[in-house]
Amino acid sequence: MTDAATNGVPILETHGLTMRFGGVVAVDNVDFTMSEGELRCLIGPNGAGKSTFFKCLTHQYKASAGRVRFRGADITGSHTYQIARRGIGIKTQVPSVFDGLSVHENIWVAARRHHGRREANRIVEGILERLRLSALARRVVGQLAHGERQRVELGTVLTGEPELILLDEPTAGMTHEEVNQTTDLIREINKTTSMIVVEHDMQFIKAIAERVTVFHQGAILIEDTMANLEQNQQVRDIYLGKQHAA
Repeated sequence: MTDAATNGVPILETHGLTMRFGGVVAVDNVDFTMSEGELRCLIGPNGAGKSTFFKCLTHQYKASAGRVRFRGADITGSHTYQIARRGIGIKTQVPSVFDGLSVHENIWVAARRHHGRREANRIVEGILERLRLSALARRVVGQLAHGERQRVELGTVLTGEPELILLDEPTAGMTHEEVNQTTDLIREINKTTSMIVVEHDMQFIKAIAERVTVFHQGAILIEDTMANLEQNQQVRDIYLGKQHAA
């Protein structure tokens, strides 16, 4: 456990984080804090600013204003690769994998970016087992089902042994069975790693989240448990009610 963790410093926090695209404010003066070991879900209607907020955290977008701190250190101006080296991993909605390589090769290539050959081999075998990919290790990724490809990319993220993982809509396009498998995997990973998940699937969120942050028009509307949010009329009106009525 790091000094930051033992001293109670939040693992991630933003202060006044803002992202403008011309005259459009996509992220509006967001103050966000999460604790060590937490699994936080971000929800909100399309265009609420969730994914843009994600990209500002990892400098995929350069924020127009505000600060980002990871374990108390200001990472606002850091490049994406520097942020990854600090211990933040990100998995986007669309799998970013090498379709022509096997499952094992994809994860091994990712592991070699961070570790020597012997250590990479050890980490790859552990990840294959942890993500239930061992039986698929020699399969070419381009031939896998969508949910399996998502697990492979999650495996590549885990090779960096991140302390915080950002997941953008991890269950998008998955079957019911794949969603259930992903639920179990995320719960297991959260035992050792803090996580932020952007998601639209309310049943999935209820299965994994203790605390939920609701975005609306680029700002944080409310933070609470999923059970309380389902009873909140304002949240139902802007998001939950629309989905339930769809």
